[in-house]
Amino acid sequence: MTSRALTVGFDLDMTLIDSRPGIRACYVELSARTGTYIDADLVITRLGPPLVDELVNWFPAARIDAMADLYREMYPAIAVTATPAMPGAREAIEAVRAAGGRAIVVTAKYEPNAKLHLEHLGIEPDAVIGDLWAERKAEALIEHGAAVYVGDHTGDVRGARRADAYSVAVATGPCPAGELKDAGADVVLADLTEFPAWLSAYEPR
Repeated sequence: MTSRALTVGFDLDMTLIDSRPGIRACYVELSARTGTYIDADLVITRLGPPLVDELVNWFPAARIDAMADLYREMYPAIAVTATPAMPGAREAIEAVRAAGGRAIVVTAKYEPNAKLHLEHLGIEPDAVIGDLWAERKAEALIEHGAAVYVGDHTGDVRGARRADAYSVAVATGPCPAGELKDAGADVVLADLTEFPAWLSAYEPR
């Protein structure tokens, strides 16, 4: 990789953190508090899109805002400590820093809760930007000058491409490697443990 300073963006859920246990527990509690059936095991197979996109599958439109508020209120006490880092997450951030670059997190997750996860795990990116999904992630990537964006979902690929950033996909979320490649990912890694070696060979375009 060249010595020119590089900014690398990372998605959060299923890229840097395995949010399935915490999110599942939060939906189980939401179901219990509201008396509404929610298949939490199904929910965690399709992580990536914003919270409200999932809630519409279980609640009428008139209740969505209130349910989103309740979920976000419950989330810190239920989900944060239950959520581990993905294999290679810390090393991926460290690899960017070792190369003289900046690492930012751009996620669809509610920003305060995203920051709680990273603080709990001792992962310290240079910036955390939440509440952005798919193509809208390009807003933060462009603002921060990110040349690379790493994510696990086809929505992450679309965001990278909208920002004209190099799309590095990891097949650790709901989208298999072939789907990520078909969506336009420039490279697909099995997981973040492969990222430091990829970064060492990367030449900015």
